[in-house]
Amino acid sequence: MTRIKGVPHGDAGLLTRAVYRFARREFGAVPEPVTVMAHHPRLLLASGRHELAVKKAVHGPLAELCVYRTAVKLGCSWCVDFGAMLMKHGGLDIARLRHIDSYATSELFTDLERKALAYADAMTDTPVTVTDEQVAELEELLGRRELVALTYEIALENQRARFNSAFGIADQGFTSGDACRVPTH
Repeated sequence: MTRIKGVPHGDAGLLTRAVYRFARREFGAVPEPVTVMAHHPRLLLASGRHELAVKKAVHGPLAELCVYRTAVKLGCSWCVDFGAMLMKHGGLDIARLRHIDSYATSELFTDLERKALAYADAMTDTPVTVTDEQVAELEELLGRRELVALTYEIALENQRARFNSAFGIADQGFTSGDACRVPTH
């Protein structure tokens, strides 16, 4: 149960209802963080625009894996659930997600993935523990553009997970039972 109740469809204004319709079409259900953020419609719209822009600009299996790791590290069950669903529908191997806590020693993860996941952990630590060596090594492996994109995705997931955790937004069941509700296109 969230710490504040989301805005029900019947109480939502026109703009929020449009956002709810879009979310239901995209994800099969309205994500609970959307209903909570709907208490501030202008912020909901800004967040939605931002998420769509980021989705177009930055995406890929390495970023998805690091975003998932960040959600796990922060204990955001909603982000873990939703992220696993998105990765499943993106065709990624989600079976290895069960081993995410042992990424540093697991043969299921490549050397690049291990380095990127360690970077995600360091970015998520409080205080942040990223080293010059980590940045230099990832810049060499990924290039500046991809390193900036990866860093942005990890930072954004920190924001999402912390928002959800502050409001007690928990697993919505996107990957359980008959869920995995994202329509396959």
